[in-house]
Amino acid sequence: MKKIVKGLGIFILVIIIALIATPFIFKDKIKTIVLKTINENVDATVAFNEVDLSLLKNFPKASITIDNLNIVNKAPFENDTLFNADNFILKMSIKELFKGNEDPISIESFSSENAKVAIIFNKDGVANYDIALKNDTENNTSENSSFEVNFQNYTIKNLQFIYLDESTNTKVILDSIYHEGSGDFKNQLLDLDTKTTANLSFEMDNKSYLKNIALSLDAVLGLDLENSIYTFKENKALINQLPLEFDGFIKLMDAGQQYNLSFKTATSSFKNFLGLVPETYSGNLNQVKTTGDFMVNGTVNGNLTETTIPKFDVEITSNNASFQYPDLPKSVKNILINTRIINQTGIVKDTYVNLDKLSFTIDEDVFNAKATIKNITENALVNAELKGVVNLANITKAYPVKLEKPLSGILKANAITSFDMNSVEKSQYQNIKNSGSISLTDFNYEGPEMAKLFKINQAEIVFNPTQINLKQFNAETGSSDLKVTGVLDNFYGFLFKDQVLKGNFNLNSNKFVVSDFMTTTAADTTTVATSEALKIPSFLDCSLTAKATTVVYDNLNLKGVSGNLTIKDESVLLNNLNMSAFGGKISLNGKVSTKEATPKFEMDLGLDAVNIAESFTQLDMLKSIAPIANTILGKLNSTIKLSGNLTNEMTPDLKTLSGDLLGQLLNPELKTSNSKLLSALSSNVNFIDLEKLNLDNLKMALSFENGQVQLKPFTIKHQDITAEIGGTHGFDQSMNYTLKFDVPAKYLGTEATNLLAKLTPSDASKIESIPVNANLTGSFLNPKVSTDLKQATTNLASQLIEMQKGELINKGTDALTNVLNNVKSKDTVNKTTTDTIKTSTKETDKSKDSIVKNALKNLFKRKE
Repeated sequence: MKKIVKGLGIFILVIIIALIATPFIFKDKIKTIVLKTINENVDATVAFNEVDLSLLKNFPKASITIDNLNIVNKAPFENDTLFNADNFILKMSIKELFKGNEDPISIESFSSENAKVAIIFNKDGVANYDIALKNDTENNTSENSSFEVNFQNYTIKNLQFIYLDESTNTKVILDSIYHEGSGDFKNQLLDLDTKTTANLSFEMDNKSYLKNIALSLDAVLGLDLENSIYTFKENKALINQLPLEFDGFIKLMDAGQQYNLSFKTATSSFKNFLGLVPETYSGNLNQVKTTGDFMVNGTVNGNLTETTIPKFDVEITSNNASFQYPDLPKSVKNILINTRIINQTGIVKDTYVNLDKLSFTIDEDVFNAKATIKNITENALVNAELKGVVNLANITKAYPVKLEKPLSGILKANAITSFDMNSVEKSQYQNIKNSGSISLTDFNYEGPEMAKLFKINQAEIVFNPTQINLKQFNAETGSSDLKVTGVLDNFYGFLFKDQVLKGNFNLNSNKFVVSDFMTTTAADTTTVATSEALKIPSFLDCSLTAKATTVVYDNLNLKGVSGNLTIKDESVLLNNLNMSAFGGKISLNGKVSTKEATPKFEMDLGLDAVNIAESFTQLDMLKSIAPIANTILGKLNSTIKLSGNLTNEMTPDLKTLSGDLLGQLLNPELKTSNSKLLSALSSNVNFIDLEKLNLDNLKMALSFENGQVQLKPFTIKHQDITAEIGGTHGFDQSMNYTLKFDVPAKYLGTEATNLLAKLTPSDASKIESIPVNANLTGSFLNPKVSTDLKQATTNLASQLIEMQKGELINKGTDALTNVLNNVKSKDTVNKTTTDTIKTSTKETDKSKDSIVKNALKNLFKRKE
């Protein structure tokens, strides 16, 4: 017995060692087979991290795991990934590993996880999945393949399938696909038992028509592998909660597929219709009370090839139906639906939709619609008719629509339209036929793009054969009111083709408050809400003639505003905009753009007789450009050219401001008490009364950029004093100005006056004006004033002394000449006097004062 146990243990140990060692023995062989199969069958770039062989993972079966498998297309889909999966597992009998190199390995099952398949048809109709090598030799037929398909079962977990047709701009996405099947593929005839769930999304022309529609299918498919025929047997499908049953078959052919299918709803309850709507929007259907029926019946018959599609006829009907949710007060009654989607030729463009009847009633409001759409894929021809009334407030009372804010308002429609999409795209309005009207009253809207509740009191669109008129649009938001009328040029292009909305409009407003149209947002719960920059809609391309009695912008009240605006490409062009403000008139031309992250503007402003103190204190921009202007009482004519960025409040960002200003003062008065700078200047240059300066019609020019203002030098005159002023200052109120005064000497104080009194009037008139310089530095709030007035007075005193000396010399010389002439005539000149005169003329090294003193002294000591 011990020998038997010992022998059994040794056998088990050998088996375990074999199970562990075998993968290492056969790993290279399997990897070689995988690479050989790929190279012989696929014209694409295939990559994987590793090929592992395991005997333990699915014992008693062997499994081959290909990790991170990627299949990447070559031209014309170069670098597009056709297929990738986290792992791809093939299962087989262990004995398959011991086959010769020329014998194919039989695969019994496969599985994959987290895979993605992307099927693309380019604009030329070429598909990216056609990657099989085109070989004509018998050596590379499927009979000599390294693998042989003998599936018993397979599993696909979390597959994403994407279908993109670039020629029609159509995209279908099947996401979160979980699929499993079982059947014996060793037989040519078999039944394949499958279970499938997925989510369906559908887009066309970048518009979403279906999003995450839940699909499920439990089906037994009859497979005729020899003839490639797949027949629906037992099956149950759900589209959301709408049940469908299928009959018929699909046959694969060399040129495509042949379809012979029919389908229908399993039951006829109207609840099936509500089941088409995703549960997120339809709510819990189990407790909904419904009456009437709802049926879907269809057939698909014909061949799908490169040039044809199967013919089909899908009919959707409902008669005298109703529904009411248990927790909602309103019901929808008298529901009639009669729709058919048909193709009778097998040519795609001949598909058409006939909505023969759509009608429903909520309370006493009845709404009807009918439409036909033909030639869908090439140039859709649309005929539609809308007639009825809908109280929008009743929608959320009858159907569980999840809205942030409930709707309100009455929609009335009585309109007929006929158009084709080519005419819409090319703006060939003569081919569009319309009649009737659509109106909306008492509509309230709240949304993230609006700062405040937006109330449409009355809106009406009138359809004429050649155009669509916005007959009226009366709205309010905050304290603002709007009245708009005009013509819409491409209303259908805006609705159906994502084109910009074109038109010409007239806007009138009694009061327009800019902040009413500016949204606010909070960065987090601890911060105060801040405003977002006003965005000019990108979908507008229109001209607007505007008139407003009052426009409130920041802290300004602008009166009688009128002008023309052109809105295009997220910009507004302002032309001949006029308004009354600050006791005068303002004209404006320019541009505002919000296309970039930071709004920008450029403006040409004209100020006509505006109040200087008001305009330059209420407008931060003007206050920064000319801080001293608040000291001037009077009017101003000015032209201002400026550009820069705008803040979120749509006010100029002063750090980015640049431009020029030319101004002329009208009847100004200077109030030095309003300025620390002027007060300091007055105390340092007391020879002039600043408040008595005549500044009338004074013209000034300045430029500004990078927060600095450059004042072009200009000259002012007060009585017989002139001054030249120039320099710079910053928007931060720092300054560096120079004042050059030309001051008559009489204004330079008592010392200068006493000196002047010693001169004769004739000599005093010869004294020229004295230059006095003043430097203004520091800031307007903390000014520093320095002058050279003391030096100027000293210079004047020196000048007067020189003049007195010269005058004295002249007088002494004249006196000597007269005395000498008198002495000579009487022969009384003595030698001493003569010697003195000679000596005085020779002593050039002595000062003039000494010469005069000695001469006069000697002269008056002589005896007569």
